[in-house]
Amino acid sequence: MRQLLVCLTTIFLFLSAAMAQTPEGQSQPQPPADPPAQTQSEPPQPVQPQSAGRQVTLPAGTKVLLQLQSPIYTKTARVGDGVYCESTFPVTQDNQLAIPAGTYVKGKIVRIERPGRIKGRAELQVYFTTMIFPSGYTVDLPATLDSTPGAENHQVADDEGTVRASGTKGRDAATIGKTAGAGATIGALSTRTLKGAGIGGAVGAGVGLAAVLLTRGPDVRLDRGTTVEMVLQRPLTVEITQNDHWRQDFTPRSGANRRLPQRDPRN
Repeated sequence: MRQLLVCLTTIFLFLSAAMAQTPEGQSQPQPPADPPAQTQSEPPQPVQPQSAGRQVTLPAGTKVLLQLQSPIYTKTARVGDGVYCESTFPVTQDNQLAIPAGTYVKGKIVRIERPGRIKGRAELQVYFTTMIFPSGYTVDLPATLDSTPGAENHQVADDEGTVRASGTKGRDAATIGKTAGAGATIGALSTRTLKGAGIGGAVGAGVGLAAVLLTRGPDVRLDRGTTVEMVLQRPLTVEITQNDHWRQDFTPRSGANRRLPQRDPRN
């Protein structure tokens, strides 16, 4: 029994000495960490080309109804002054909305003629240069005035869009006739003879003629809000993709596809 205790004591001392020889804080060697997996970068995706916008071509002679946003008066206007309009009715082509209502149209005055005292009418020539769509899309224009349905005593005289004031022959004749009649009446009352009436009429006619010769003809005046009609001089190609927010289906529907609202049987 004593020998067994001696053996156990010897083994314990041996283990204690072995543990004392191991330095503190020394950790057991760790197995090498696995190398980080290399991430494979995805190849760059090819850039897809943007699809071209849908286009529509308006033929020469297409008319656009406009409303003046600034007045034009040949008495005060100058060559080069801007003309500003807004479309009031949409223009379609091939069942597509080409020019929506509310599109701005800009132009300029290229010629002005004041009316004469003896002859010559007032004339005004406008050329449209730019169209600005509600989306901000802008296109250059080759267009002129075709008619002025909202103006009185004016008319478009030629294919270049010249607005010409009406003639004054009828008005001038009426002026001379009134003054001649007034002169004849005064002469007849003052002399109580036909000769006096004739002299008075001649004097009155002379006064009326002088008034006509000293008075200019009417100017061309297009007030703000006047309806005018623009016409394209050459074909015009526009992008209709920018009209998607305003586009409507202009394809005519047959009667079979139309649905009428059903009436409530309780009413």
